[in-house]
Amino acid sequence: MRKIVISDIHGCNATFKSLLSKLRLTLKDELYLLGDYIDRGPDSKGVIDTILNLQEKGNLVHCLRGNHEELLLWAVEGKGADVNIFLRNGGDATLRSFGVEHAADIPQLYLDFIENLPIYIESEEYIFVHAGLEFTKGKNPFAHPEKMIWIRNWYKDLNYKWLGNRYIIHGHTPMATTSILKMFDRFDADRILDIDAGCVYEATGYGQLCAFDLGNRKLYFVPRKGADNRKD
Repeated sequence: MRKIVISDIHGCNATFKSLLSKLRLTLKDELYLLGDYIDRGPDSKGVIDTILNLQEKGNLVHCLRGNHEELLLWAVEGKGADVNIFLRNGGDATLRSFGVEHAADIPQLYLDFIENLPIYIESEEYIFVHAGLEFTKGKNPFAHPEKMIWIRNWYKDLNYKWLGNRYIIHGHTPMATTSILKMFDRFDADRILDIDAGCVYEATGYGQLCAFDLGNRKLYFVPRKGADNRKD
């Protein structure tokens, strides 16, 4: 049984399917998805459909909430400023993928999926989280759920005594493929890995979707497919 982690798909469903095909995922594998399924890319609905289809087929898929799912939930509440923030951060592409004009018009099946996403997953060896952990405000980083989906630049504050022998896997902050590979080289020492390879971005070194096979300690990358090019 393999444990495989992917993050920050951002509406790139064709690329997501390409990566799943490369992984040759089986029903014996566990898949951990660290949030940001939606926004910016052209097929947010398709990404969630792919996840739901995997679960319906019997695949064990663990899904976390990212900050873009949080933005969608804010927009569903209908507050003007929150709606505008959602739209400015790629929410317009999400609405187009569902064929609706307002976040609250997204079918309830999808809203329920997003509403019920946990913020983190903890095991004896790993902590899976979208963005990171807040170590400067009290002794329990899990006491700050908003930080777990929004925080950046937190490595310098990491409490290794608290972390113990565990590793932290996260996304949220896009990194060039070369930077992810450098982090991977230091993984045993630093015990942190960011796997957001900036699938939806055009900048040099980005535009990849990354998966990490935990047991085999292997990284997989696939380039963004043409069908996933942003329409804005």
